[in-house]
Amino acid sequence: MRKDVRILLVGEPKVGKTSLIMSLVSEEFPDVVPYRAEEITIPADVTPERVPTHIVDYSDAEQTDEQLFQEISKANVICIVYAVNNKKSIEKVSCLLLCLCFFPSRVPLILVGNKSDLVEHSSMETILPIMNQYSEIETCVECSAKNLKNISELFYYAQKAVLHPTGPLYCPEKKAMKSLCVKALTRIFKVSDLDNDGILNDNELNFFQRTCFNTPLEPQALEDVKNVVRKNLTDGVCDNGLSLKGFLFLHTLFIQRGRHETTWTVLRRFGYDDDLELNQDYLFPPLKIPPDCTTELNHNAYLFLQSVFDKHDKDRDCALSPEELADLFDVFPYMPWGPDVNNTVCTNEQGWITYQGYLSQWTLTTYLDVQRCLEYLGYLGYSIIAEQESHAAGITVTRAKKIDLQKKQTQRSVFRCNVFGDIGSGKSGFLQAFLGSNLMRQKTVKEEHKSYYAISTTYVYGQEKYLLLHEVFPDFDYLSDADLACDIVCLVYDVSNPYSFEYCAKVFKQYFMDSKTPCMMIAAKSDLPEVKQMYGCSPLEFCRKHKMPPPQSFTCNTAAAPSRDIYTKLTTMAMYPHVSQADLKSSTFWLRASVGATVFAVLGFAMYRVLLKPR
Repeated sequence: MRKDVRILLVGEPKVGKTSLIMSLVSEEFPDVVPYRAEEITIPADVTPERVPTHIVDYSDAEQTDEQLFQEISKANVICIVYAVNNKKSIEKVSCLLLCLCFFPSRVPLILVGNKSDLVEHSSMETILPIMNQYSEIETCVECSAKNLKNISELFYYAQKAVLHPTGPLYCPEKKAMKSLCVKALTRIFKVSDLDNDGILNDNELNFFQRTCFNTPLEPQALEDVKNVVRKNLTDGVCDNGLSLKGFLFLHTLFIQRGRHETTWTVLRRFGYDDDLELNQDYLFPPLKIPPDCTTELNHNAYLFLQSVFDKHDKDRDCALSPEELADLFDVFPYMPWGPDVNNTVCTNEQGWITYQGYLSQWTLTTYLDVQRCLEYLGYLGYSIIAEQESHAAGITVTRAKKIDLQKKQTQRSVFRCNVFGDIGSGKSGFLQAFLGSNLMRQKTVKEEHKSYYAISTTYVYGQEKYLLLHEVFPDFDYLSDADLACDIVCLVYDVSNPYSFEYCAKVFKQYFMDSKTPCMMIAAKSDLPEVKQMYGCSPLEFCRKHKMPPPQSFTCNTAAAPSRDIYTKLTTMAMYPHVSQADLKSSTFWLRASVGATVFAVLGFAMYRVLLKPR
């Protein structure tokens, strides 16, 4: 909502502009009227809408055209005053309106017929054709400064024209809401339809009412609202709930009856500005992220996202079909997830994003681009549905990594592994294997849909964690800070290529040998015959020399989904970078770390299926 209202009064001399202002302030007609009243400021606490209101008078006798232009440019509502007993001043209204059309910024206009105490007839018959020509005209008020008739109403309507303008909402010629208004209200309906059945039931309507107006509807009032819709629309009420058509009809009715503040209250509660665009402050609430900290979704945000998945997973198969995904993102102005997402997270046999994959993608977005995540949560209405102050309430900013190292423990749930390797070493296969894709399935991925990220869950000591793999482009001389910033480094070489290991050795010695970031060597394509690496020492000797775990054999050329053990090891090393090399070489350590991983993974999926059964 605007912070203040600035009302400018213009019109021919002697029509009573100054008298109107003085009568409002003193609540009596002045005996002596100056050429122009000084600017009046009405404090917020004495105005109906609780906003400061500035009233500015203009006088031809004391001010120049240039000053008039300056005042017009500063005003956010203009009252064109004419005398109802003066035909000439009424005719001048059209001239003023024509002049205002040349200004770049259009503001709401109020036509004010003063001196109604001097005539017995109304000027509306003459003014109405003029009003029909200009959509900026909000209303016309006939008043009397002398009798104090409609003075308070005049300035209330002016204030209302700024705070609750009709123009963006409604087209009088078509007697229908404008397309942007329909689009915004449709999104609001879909966000409020918590079970996605296309109807707002009594519980949803009451939640909506409480959210927007801080009070629920009484049962009889709720029934009265539905009866109004029933009388006017055959399909406005379905199964005793309000359909989208009925919802839009109600708001059209509010506007037509001059209660557009009701519609504006709803729009602003759901984040819309005066142009019916989602407000930047709504989409991007402030969130301070200190250096060396990361961002994750908290428990409440995950619960909300789970409920969003649940309401769109119509067939209860724990995956989102392309149609279900499109329906979920229908409240967005664009499709946020491209085809590459299907190669970034887990999918089912049809290539549809699974429940786990869906949460993983949200986790990835939060970690890599938290501002984008806040924007997405805004489109879904997180702060409204979860009854939070802003979307930032769904984000946890982790403590600095150096503190984790000092305390030798971490509270983080997402760990980043940057994957290095020469061209053809098997990096992409390593990423896709994490998502359960073997070599045969990987061959079906189109190059333009390739992803350089893969994210999924692993289990360490029974705790669910997210491991984020990032394939780094193999340009040795141009590695950015982002390429080097991670929790663990994965160095991949092809056992069947004698020159593959050399790249890994160079990357390690150049960038990671003196860092505290743990590193692991991956001997990829282990199903192929191993050849001697053309380097000064063998990969095993290299790892021993630099106190790294021995190279881990890996292949994705399997009949079933590739083994996930290696990813549990990577997550464990990322969680416990202080663990000694002796422990890392110990099979007992790895057994403890991975115990229960399969059980927890199956249990998590089974629990989700159980939770769906009551629905």
